[in-house]
Amino acid sequence: MGIVGVLCVAMAVFLAWGFLRLWDSSAQTRSLELAGLLGGGRQALLVTAHPDDEAMFFAPTVLGLTRLGHQVSLLCFSTGNYYNQGENRKKELLQSCDVLGIPPSRVMVIDNRHFPDDPSVQWDTTRVASTLLQHIGVNGTDLVVTFDAGGVSGHSNHMALYSAVRNLHSEAKLPKGCSVLTLQSVNLLRKYLSLLDLPFSLLWAQDVLFLLSSEEATQAKRAMSCHHSQLLWFRRLYVLFSRYMRINTLHIL
Repeated sequence: MGIVGVLCVAMAVFLAWGFLRLWDSSAQTRSLELAGLLGGGRQALLVTAHPDDEAMFFAPTVLGLTRLGHQVSLLCFSTGNYYNQGENRKKELLQSCDVLGIPPSRVMVIDNRHFPDDPSVQWDTTRVASTLLQHIGVNGTDLVVTFDAGGVSGHSNHMALYSAVRNLHSEAKLPKGCSVLTLQSVNLLRKYLSLLDLPFSLLWAQDVLFLLSSEEATQAKRAMSCHHSQLLWFRRLYVLFSRYMRINTLHIL
């Protein structure tokens, strides 16, 4: 039984390696397809709930969009002050964004009592939508990226962002030509398969798939390492094993 298990793992690694090689060999073609799908030179706005979301969940998307020639800005709806670390976490966020290629001038952090970093508090959808719409208008945004209904981790603050964007989209309040991408939530097993999830991601991919090269994956880990206050032992394991550090699949609303 032990030998069978080892063989299964070896086969899975081989398959993932094969898919990775296949991806690398067609990277230019895939990039062109994505550029056509997303449009060239877009002003992309990544909308997150907490400092570290951008690296922990969205690094493949940020680096992938940048690779395609899009300008990425970040709107973070809280300072991450759940444990009274808000000021420190804002500094960590700017350091992380710098690693990911987002300059301070394109980073906005909201510090508002209506949007506390607290999974037990339901952010008001209308208020979130109104705030988001203002930032979209000011930044000339034509591509919004945020969480899907599952929020990846099930955090209520993540899901509130999706609800707000979905309402803006369904009520046609977004500017003309503004598209929305939502990050696909996957089950717990797939979440911690790292690159072994690649065959599943390719098989059940949503509208857009971003996969990081080895060099880009190192860049994503450096970005996450900027969040010193959050690097508890279980998050270090997350960085090693989570597919979100290498793979993002997204749906177009």
